[in-house]
Amino acid sequence: MHILPICVSIMPMKKTYYRKKERPSRPRFNAPKIRPGADKSLKHIFEKIGRPEERAFKPDPFQVEALEAIQTSDCLVTAPTGAGKTWIAQEAAKRILESGGKTWYATPLKALTNSIHAHFISLFGKDNVGILTGDIKENPDAAIIIGTTEILRNQLYDSMHTGENLECNFIILDEAHYLGDEDRGVVWEEIMIYLPVRIPLLLLSATIGNPMQISGWLESIRGKRCEVIENTKRPVPLFPLFFHPSGTLIPLLKKNYTTQKIRLHKQVVSFLDQKHKPMLAPPGKLPRFGDILKVMERYNMLPAIFFLKSRAECDQAVRLCTGELLVKNPDKKERLLQRIHDLVRKNPHLEAHKQREFLEHAAVGAHHSGHLPAWKVIVETLMAEGLLDAMFATSTVAAGVNFPARTVVILNSDRFNGVEFLPLTPSEFQQMTGRAGRRGMDNIGFGMVLPGKFMNLRHISRLVHAPPLDVQSQIKIDFSMVLNLLLSHTPEQISTLLDKSFASYLISLGKKKGKQARIQFGHDMEFLWNDFVRHMEFLVEEGFVSPEGKLTADGFWASRLRIDSPLLVAQSLKDSLLPERDPALLAAIFAAFVNEKEFKDDALYKRSTPQRLVNLFLDTRKGLKPFAVRMLQNGFFAPNLFIQPAALMYAWAHNEPWHILMQKTDFAEGDFARLILRTAENLRQLAKIDDVFPEIAATAKESIDMILKEPV
Repeated sequence: MHILPICVSIMPMKKTYYRKKERPSRPRFNAPKIRPGADKSLKHIFEKIGRPEERAFKPDPFQVEALEAIQTSDCLVTAPTGAGKTWIAQEAAKRILESGGKTWYATPLKALTNSIHAHFISLFGKDNVGILTGDIKENPDAAIIIGTTEILRNQLYDSMHTGENLECNFIILDEAHYLGDEDRGVVWEEIMIYLPVRIPLLLLSATIGNPMQISGWLESIRGKRCEVIENTKRPVPLFPLFFHPSGTLIPLLKKNYTTQKIRLHKQVVSFLDQKHKPMLAPPGKLPRFGDILKVMERYNMLPAIFFLKSRAECDQAVRLCTGELLVKNPDKKERLLQRIHDLVRKNPHLEAHKQREFLEHAAVGAHHSGHLPAWKVIVETLMAEGLLDAMFATSTVAAGVNFPARTVVILNSDRFNGVEFLPLTPSEFQQMTGRAGRRGMDNIGFGMVLPGKFMNLRHISRLVHAPPLDVQSQIKIDFSMVLNLLLSHTPEQISTLLDKSFASYLISLGKKKGKQARIQFGHDMEFLWNDFVRHMEFLVEEGFVSPEGKLTADGFWASRLRIDSPLLVAQSLKDSLLPERDPALLAAIFAAFVNEKEFKDDALYKRSTPQRLVNLFLDTRKGLKPFAVRMLQNGFFAPNLFIQPAALMYAWAHNEPWHILMQKTDFAEGDFARLILRTAENLRQLAKIDDVFPEIAATAKESIDMILKEPV
């Protein structure tokens, strides 16, 4: 014990040497035993917990105002999640139906589309409601169509090309804040620009900070009034809580009635000021969720949705839950087991699902995009029916889909955007906490935050009452847009269309309000127009567009390929690189076009990869290389083609068992299911050009039948 100090004192030069060699001291892990407890100030809050008295439904004033407004104008409704925006949509659709007209209800998410579709069928009957997504096409001539925004945008392209009116009398755009989505906002903007003025437009959103700007833009391009109906009152009040590592619940915020300022509660500040804070879990580990659920059950705060940062954490979280709460409620357990049995029977894959045991023994489920769509539906159904105590989900659940929960639990104050972790925005926080408190089922909802390495409590405290962010234009040019606009417009007319963009309107607003748009698009939209010209000139060089700006014969059929990589597929067709008579090989090559994951092409050298697939893949990649090089030289993105997704799809088309395939790949089940569905949608687009390529179009239809099967 005394050797080191002695050596240091005798040989001071070695002092640095010994310290360099010392192991770095680990941070002290102080984990108190979790026991249910609550600050005494919460007593009157917890007394509010319960179910409100049943009353005859009476619409809120903002709902009545919106219904009146859409009879004479467009309308933008902003109201918190659960406030009743869908009721406005269904009543408006009912009016149109009764008058013999047609309604298009567009959403950004397939899960939300499916949910609205089921709800509207229950209201209006199966014969009156259809659904159109990339995966499903049912009753497309129904009076009410529920579908994704991309499908609606494509119908507008077709309408502009043929000159025929879109068969629709009313458009509903749900989750309208997607106008500002970096990846898909352009689709929303295109819809609003192309939509005939005769069709009234209803926009619904919970998180738009600049509704008057959006309204002003729509009025400027559509020449009719756009009424803004705002409601800021949550139907179920939200109370924010802090979960102390000891298990004690503390109000997150406290209002100073002298200054009227809302700040962190003094006990939360005291926790933050501690030098050695108690922790719920060691660094890099998840907390004991079973103990946390016991505390929440003690204060009647279940069911709950826990938002975690990754799929792996969601899957790990259910393993950290015990079945003690369910043991205490045998009636609920019996109902839960019976419901699970009903949902999974006749589906061998779901019957043997590795996470079934957590549903049955702990009444908890994980929900994220890595799971099969069918499994997610089971978790969603059980949660919606009140049979689960907790759902562990990534933040994608926050957008649009209605799950009942009394409490939302947030573990991180940042969110992964696909590239990096960024602090939660007010809009993202409101989307999450919008799930807390069920209208007609709860008097109060709770937003609870857990301490941890990636939880900035001061940042969260600022988000609680922060207004949503302004929506910015995300319009951008791609080859599919250029081809489809040139179907029905001259370049000069397209320039006029771009001048109608939301970006153009924002630029015109003045110094401060239009600053971001001017930086992004230029003072006169010159960046956007120059980008359009750049895309068109490349299409001219490649023979898809004439020098006069008109589509060539190749450009005409290429415009109908509304898929992930339209030019690569079009070039493959021009150069006869695709297999015309082998549906399994065609599905495999299209999977390579659709795939977005990065791989090393080790599968090329595996004996298990069929040689005919390897040969075709290499020939296709070699044949496309000159075209891809020209794309890159002109500043356009050309995706890498990998054989792994192709090999996986080829095996799936040849009926290799699902569980064996999943053992061979880095794809999660949900990711591969999504690859199959997107591949099938791309093949559907290929099948539509049967007037130009009849043989390969017929093969594409066979390919779809080979890959769309259970458990997808």
